[in-house]
Amino acid sequence: LVDGDELPWETNQMGIIKWYLHPSIEDTAIHSLIFYMQKILPRSRSGKLRVQGGQVIHFLEGSGYTVIDGEKLSWQEGDVLQIPLRWEGSTFQHFNDDPEREAILIFAEPNFVHALGVDRGSGFEVLEAAPEYRQ
Repeated sequence: LVDGDELPWETNQMGIIKWYLHPSIEDTAIHSLIFYMQKILPRSRSGKLRVQGGQVIHFLEGSGYTVIDGEKLSWQEGDVLQIPLRWEGSTFQHFNDDPEREAILIFAEPNFVHALGVDRGSGFEVLEAAPEYRQ
């Protein structure tokens, strides 16, 4: 059991994140998945990321849109989106367009970090940091 209430929120280049399963977390029973929650503040956005793709995102709370390789896709609470899995990678960024409510996103993806590396052959690059990130 991973108790989400006991996990800390972390602010990194991608935004405000709570890690449930990650390659560096060793005290969980499963290591084949990367699983995390992201909070996007009202009228804010995530970082912009270029990766191979393949992430599945459940929009638990809020509404907004995601831009994937220049295409804008609107979402609302309860929707699910998969970032396209492409050899050359996919670039995406999430936006919360609600002026009052936070958006909560849940991400899941296979953990190929130890087998293929973080870039999985197509790169892993933060192109723009979330506004909440301060170095």
